[in-house]
Amino acid sequence: MNKVNEISVASKDGDQLDRKLRVLALATLISTYLLIVLGSTVRVTESGMGCNGWPLCSGKIGPIDQYHPLLEQSHRYLATIVTVLICAIAVVTWRAGARAYHLRGLSMAGVAVIIVQIVLGAITVFTNNAPVTVALHLIVGLLFLAIASITAVRAFAGRRSIWNQMGRLDRSAIWAVGGIFLILISGSLVVDGGAEEACPSWPLCTGSHAQGGLIDLQLIHRGIVLVGTVFAVIYLLKIIRGNTRIPSQYGLALTGAVLLVVQIAAGAVVALLKAPDVLADVHLALAAALWAVIVATAAVGEIRYSNVVK
Repeated sequence: MNKVNEISVASKDGDQLDRKLRVLALATLISTYLLIVLGSTVRVTESGMGCNGWPLCSGKIGPIDQYHPLLEQSHRYLATIVTVLICAIAVVTWRAGARAYHLRGLSMAGVAVIIVQIVLGAITVFTNNAPVTVALHLIVGLLFLAIASITAVRAFAGRRSIWNQMGRLDRSAIWAVGGIFLILISGSLVVDGGAEEACPSWPLCTGSHAQGGLIDLQLIHRGIVLVGTVFAVIYLLKIIRGNTRIPSQYGLALTGAVLLVVQIAAGAVVALLKAPDVLADVHLALAAALWAVIVATAAVGEIRYSNVVK
């Protein structure tokens, strides 16, 4: 009887741990996505230097009656929340030991990446939003969003999930994830290079009076979008039309397909309307959502379940 009670208590504790990790992981994912979107708003509204100091805003907690400083300081506060959340996951998984083995490495990686991101954020301010540091800041932010997406998938899969090694990942998934990542990076370079309005036509670049270098940036981005989209479509269709369906992965793949279509349409509108701030912000928000969904779709595909882990 005592043995049965011990097993029951252990199972109950494990279920409570799973629930706690799911809440933390989901909160981290949502907060990270909102952080990237808010960061985009800061960038397209040129609010990056709304606070000329760091970590405080000109030595203050932050003025709430001035638009640019308010945006920049809000971004920093949200970054603080994300940092607390990923650190909380790391602490919980560390204390849980083997019961949270499926999240421990990811959470530690997340803490390392967020530290790098904080340092880059400070450097970006001190270098007056130098294009290179702004681009690096976004790249690391996207890597952290990927970690948050995988963490959420593993948290909801639970303790009894085991994972394939990197070498056994579906190749089409790797190409799709890589393609979307390159689309995001090239898009960032277009914005940071001031080439948003270089091509007022779509999909080709005709009738432009911009400098050759700016046009080249736009054309490179559009070429990468074409190739990346092909990889993403191949991967998503493989899942949607596949015989063996994991319900959650199927739903994510459908969501990814819809986001991909909407994102392409948004890109065309942004080009034709010469990149107004609101649409440029929506464009990046959709891109970040697509990135998170593609990564999560690939992560779900690597789940296998085992009855060994209790």
